[in-house]
Amino acid sequence: MLPFLLIATTNPGKFREFSELLADLPLRLQSLADFPSAPEVAEDDDTYAANARHKALTIARWSGRSALADDSGLEVDALGGAPGVHSARYAGENQDSVANVAKLLRALAGVPPAERAARFRCVVVVACPEGTTLTAEGGCDGRIIETPRGREGFGYDPVFLYPPAGLTFAEMPAAMKHRVSHRARACAQLRERLMLFLSAHPAELKA
Repeated sequence: MLPFLLIATTNPGKFREFSELLADLPLRLQSLADFPSAPEVAEDDDTYAANARHKALTIARWSGRSALADDSGLEVDALGGAPGVHSARYAGENQDSVANVAKLLRALAGVPPAERAARFRCVVVVACPEGTTLTAEGGCDGRIIETPRGREGFGYDPVFLYPPAGLTFAEMPAAMKHRVSHRARACAQLRERLMLFLSAHPAELKA
């Protein structure tokens, strides 16, 4: 039977990306959208790694199976690295990505293109119920544009320009984004060790 990996997110865009990035591995993937009784996990640590590890361990122990969690953020040089670990909640706890992007563009109003350098960062952690973890990281440099472009992706993708392609992440076909994004690079690092890790730490579903 194929190993089961629970992707600790209810975000359909993020789950789709992980499913595509790990598609050729012999895994059974599910998201937290399939588990409405899953606990809410606060992402209130001050590093991506700590947030991802806390969420992966919490969900793995609750479910009884291996769980993958990531914490990602956008770091803008002109804003001193903000929004950083607060990227998902930049406009407030009850806001959405549209509000986050709007706040970001307001904060950068008047900043010239040459000073709008930014990067996406991602830390992925896979945890087993007994507490063993596997960690991978990835990043991607780009620039924040003044007006959103594109309809693909999610989050800050419409304003994150990847200069080598001249496209925002929201304008890229999925296959292109999966070669260069921060999440893709973290998964590329992860996949080299993932199957061995899962086979060494088998687990069965409890929840």
